[in-house]
Amino acid sequence: MRLQLAASILLALPTLVSAQEGPIIHDAEHYILLEQHGQTWSEEDARIDDRLAEIRETNGGTPPNIVYILLDDVGFGEMGMPNLDVIRGYSTPNISDLAEEALSFQRMYTEPSCTPTRAAMMTGRYAIRTGTTEAKSVVSGDGLNEWEVTLAEVLSAGGYETVHIGKWHLGDIEQSYAFNQGFDYAEHPVHQQGQMAIMNADAEREGISTGLSQRTRANTYELDKSFRLNPHAMVYGIVGEKGGMAREVNFDAGEVYTQAHYQRMEESYKDAVLDQLDRLAEGEKPFFLNYWPQLPISLTRSDLDGATTLNGGPIAESLVTVDTWIGEILAKIDELGIAQNTIVVVMGDNGPFMQYREYSGQNDRIYRGGKTDHLEGGVRVNAFMRWPAAIEGGSRVQDIIHVTDLYTTLARLAGSDQHIPRDRLIDGVDQSPLIFVGDSHGRRDYVFIYEGPALRSIVKQQFKFHLPEPGANPIAAPVFDLYKDSREERIDTAKTIPLGVGFGGPFVGMMKRHLGWKKKYPDRDQGHDIPYGGIESLRPETQVLVDGFTMVQELMGK
Repeated sequence: MRLQLAASILLALPTLVSAQEGPIIHDAEHYILLEQHGQTWSEEDARIDDRLAEIRETNGGTPPNIVYILLDDVGFGEMGMPNLDVIRGYSTPNISDLAEEALSFQRMYTEPSCTPTRAAMMTGRYAIRTGTTEAKSVVSGDGLNEWEVTLAEVLSAGGYETVHIGKWHLGDIEQSYAFNQGFDYAEHPVHQQGQMAIMNADAEREGISTGLSQRTRANTYELDKSFRLNPHAMVYGIVGEKGGMAREVNFDAGEVYTQAHYQRMEESYKDAVLDQLDRLAEGEKPFFLNYWPQLPISLTRSDLDGATTLNGGPIAESLVTVDTWIGEILAKIDELGIAQNTIVVVMGDNGPFMQYREYSGQNDRIYRGGKTDHLEGGVRVNAFMRWPAAIEGGSRVQDIIHVTDLYTTLARLAGSDQHIPRDRLIDGVDQSPLIFVGDSHGRRDYVFIYEGPALRSIVKQQFKFHLPEPGANPIAAPVFDLYKDSREERIDTAKTIPLGVGFGGPFVGMMKRHLGWKKKYPDRDQGHDIPYGGIESLRPETQVLVDGFTMVQELMGK
């Protein structure tokens, strides 16, 4: 099939989510690759379908369970990879053991921060397409739009039971809560660690956050009493079921956050995962269990009696704790006898929290940059997938994979890919050949990287292009060979022009195709509403916060 024909088919596709019979719509670069490799991919897919059918038959016709564990702000080299323990000053033995039983995706790309990566994984779309480009930590009245079709919804349509436990960070409005985005049951904070780990009373005392504290300055000239947020009025954590109301749990009116609250919350989420595994394993349906701990982000020392690692940083110490919890979860899966047909994915969501690097125990040890950066250190993470029924332990692939690819790949492995919507652009491509065929059989060799709403760089094969300033000649824009300059540091003209001569123009062509494709499939806005809708019995201080937000919205609407 010629590229022109592929494009014409796309233009003729119906725009209804229910029209599942057509092909999944991808970005322009996918069709350039399809033109070159379509026949080979078709033959691979036939063999993969046969293998998936064999695995399912062996398991009584049941598709695999899926347990997806997403760790916060943990970049490449910060977990697993025991040879790096001597550099990091701590060990993650349970994740290292998992890696030896798993497939390691060596070139996993994410978005540069929490919310964008989570939205990308759940929708199979770059965060820019869903409007969820910021990692917000305070009340905002927006979040993931109900129009989006999440992986939980795709799997639910395929007969899965779906559960989310832990961090969500995809909005503080009713349509955005996890149980309104496809999960049958969910326990999660409405916000994230900015509220829990940085705005708590212990963090104020230790100087981790100073802007909110009433202890650091007199309020003599403070006229606007709403400007300095009261974080303790924000909703703590909610529990809910699909189609029902949410309720806030484990926090009473007038309480003040401390590190102890945060630690209890995280331990309760870990315990909930173990309880859910017990329950789900007894059910008749395959299950999708999403566990997103807020730890290892921890910046105070009030809960540390003494360092247990050579590193000693609070995030390093916390990551060791999370590793222990992951060990408990893996042991539970083994104990329940469901390991053979359970896919377990463990990965980070973006690079390290570099803003606290002198204190936290994290650093950009391999790739330059961290959280919020388009540099490799911001978007390269470890990712491991264990599935004994299909994956040979200790295998590795160096093909490029993006977090959006998990949406499409897991849907196919679950036999639910027919429920992926065909009325919108899906960035995630099916990477199941990496599982069943192996290294060098990936289906992407490119990634577009945004910082917030701005396209900042493009990766193609081993090369990376930093977008030039508006009006600048692309031949002088920085282009890096990531195998020769993995930290993207050699940006002087003498190093740039030799690569720019060959690749500046082709990269600009990629950029134009990517942006031009949006004319047919434009980016969507996130959802907007009054915060905390659908939550029963808000605390009085929370209602004050909501009333203030509503007053401002009414003022702006006049």
